[in-house]
This record gives sequence, structure tokens and C-alpha cells, in this order.
Amino acid sequence: MTESEPPVEYPIDGILDLHTFRPEEVKNLVSEYLQACRDKNIPEVRIIHGKGTGTLRRIVHAQLERSPLVAGYRLAGEPEGGWGATIARLKPPAVQK
Repeated sequence: MTESEPPVEYPIDGILDLHTFRPEEVKNLVSEYLQACRDKNIPEVRIIHGKGTGTLRRIVHAQLERSPLVAGYRLAGEPEGGWGATIARLKPPAVQK
């Protein structure tokens, strides 16, 4: 996104489809989306990266590995998109005392 482009509004519903994004946009987008899902108490996120060359999948998996919000992740099962999507399980928010 350039400075002249307005921010894109994206629904926070636990499904992030990366098909319309460039690889250089994905790193920040995934991190921000995971945080937004956790803020909305969405415990599981399906990230659709496509099957293609595997570039987006590798970027997504690297982000999930680094994220302190992620409890675990796996490639999606066939009904969820197969190896063209990844399911991330988020850690619950810390309980405030």
C-alpha cells in the first residue's frame, strides 16, 4: 500500500484470504489480523494463502512461528481448503486480576 492509498477495511471474522495481497504486505497483515481476532475472542483463524509456489505459505508459517499470540497451527484439512490454507489456534487473552 502506498501513502496515497486509503487503508483497506477487512472483516474480522476468523478468515483471512491473502489472494489479493502482495507478499510484502502479508507479514504485517497476518500479525495485525491475529491481534484483531484475539481482541474479538476468535480462537481459531483460517488463513488462505493458496497452493501456488508456496511463497505465501512460507511467509504465513514464519509469522505464525514468531507470534506470541499463536498456540499452534496446521495445514487445513480438505474441507477447509487443504494445503492452500493454514489453521492457526490462538492463545486465550491473559486473565486480568
